Amino acid sequence: MVINFQKMHGTMNDFVVFPDKNGMVELTAQEVVRVCDRRSGVGSDGIIIVRPSACADFFMDYINSNGSLAEMCGNGIRCLAKYVYDEGLTDKEKLSVETRAGVKMLELFPGPDGKIVRVKVNMGQPVFDPNHIPTRIHTLRIPIIDYPIEVQGVTFLASIVSMGNPHCVIFLEGDIESFPSRYGPSLENHSVFPSRTNVEFVKPIAPDKLLMRVWERGSGETLSCGTGACAAAVAASLKGLVDHTVTVQLLGGDLEIDWRGQNASVFMTGPATTVYNGTITI
Repeated sequence: MVINFQKMHGTMNDFVVFPDKNGMVELTAQEVVRVCDRRSGVGSDGIIIVRPSACADFFMDYINSNGSLAEMCGNGIRCLAKYVYDEGLTDKEKLSVETRAGVKMLELFPGPDGKIVRVKVNMGQPVFDPNHIPTRIHTLRIPIIDYPIEVQGVTFLASIVSMGNPHCVIFLEGDIESFPSRYGPSLENHSVFPSRTNVEFVKPIAPDKLLMRVWERGSGETLSCGTGACAAAVAASLKGLVDHTVTVQLLGGDLEIDWRGQNASVFMTGPATTVYNGTITI
């Protein structure tokens, strides 16, 4: 099978993106791993297949680089929006996209050349119910804030939230650079997370600024995570560390997150970039 794709990224969280209008493409986990490999394949954090939807403009079929399916990807959905607009699959600047975490509403912002440069995503309301995150933590204190989780002899105080996928947010002081690779795998696979979890290590910088490093479930350490930035902003707001609107600084760039409280949706705004067009045989 020969596939024409685009290599894209959102704040350096990179993807192989291509359409499947007729439902003809079914990739095995081994094929996904081969495509995403940075030495023997294209190289990416995941694959986005743009499929038709019965309830929205498009369906985002997102697959992690290890071949596992993901409910949602904040950086990826911005790339999908840019792809479908720039490739003429839609002329809408307000778009609905179905994901495994429900339908998301997007606002697209073209640049001077008519191509999309930024996308604002209504990520929906954060989920705090332990059964729906999901987590095996049994507590009457919801949202779950500063819950002690021990790995490798270290106890972290974790805030647990879902943005359509599970997140474990840990606030730290000092250098956070080494934490994802050192503790990320153990936290991702901790027994309190039946579906495993994404892990965010966050350092508050100012009332409108967070520094974040991330270990993504199914992909490992990445340069950015859109749902993770949303989860970090929500947890920081619940702890009184930030204002309603916060810039989350990641290795791949900045994301702007706006959240107005527990009954409100989270809005994420950030760039989407096309790197190159290519063809791969699977």
